[in-house]
Amino acid sequence: MKKQILLLPMLILALIFTGCSDDDDTTSDQNGGGDDNNLPIDPINEQEVITTVEITLTNDLGSYQLSWEDLDGDGPDEAIINGTTMPAGTYNCEVELYNKTVAEDDDEYRVTLEILEEDLDHQFFFTPLNGLDVSYSYTDMDSEGNPIGQTFDLTANVSGGDLNVVLLHEPDKGAAGVPDGDMTNAGGETDIDITFPITIE
Repeated sequence: MKKQILLLPMLILALIFTGCSDDDDTTSDQNGGGDDNNLPIDPINEQEVITTVEITLTNDLGSYQLSWEDLDGDGPDEAIINGTTMPAGTYNCEVELYNKTVAEDDDEYRVTLEILEEDLDHQFFFTPLNGLDVSYSYTDMDSEGNPIGQTFDLTANVSGGDLNVVLLHEPDKGAAGVPDGDMTNAGGETDIDITFPITIE
């Protein structure tokens, strides 16, 4: 009789533990398994699809644009790069990124919005090459007071050459020189790396 009395509570406990398994288990990986330490796995943040980059430079004299487009990604068609010729002066600049593989009303169309939402994880860098005489300063900051570079001021002196534009994902924004636009110590992964020809008259 005692055995039957003891078995009943044990059976009830077994049923309780079986019924309380966590359906929202955050330790499972992409293949349905868990890691060895049974720790939560961070969700994978896929790299943005960027097919189009437009940089608009504006001052009292007018508005000018640098553009890059590669609609087929690694396909056979070459990317289209348009530089510009513009007067010397100081310009307010804005970078826009697009994913034109989706419709304009799709949330993923204007990639700029995602860059700004993940402001801590992104920074633009602008490097003059081949004799281009320009300097720039960031005019936007992330939530921790570090630069993003989606907007910036550019001072352009008479010259000709190229402007290299790089967007890094997860750079070390606190590394030496990085807040001032020097990407030498930034690390991170490259989202875009484009060189635009510019003539300044």
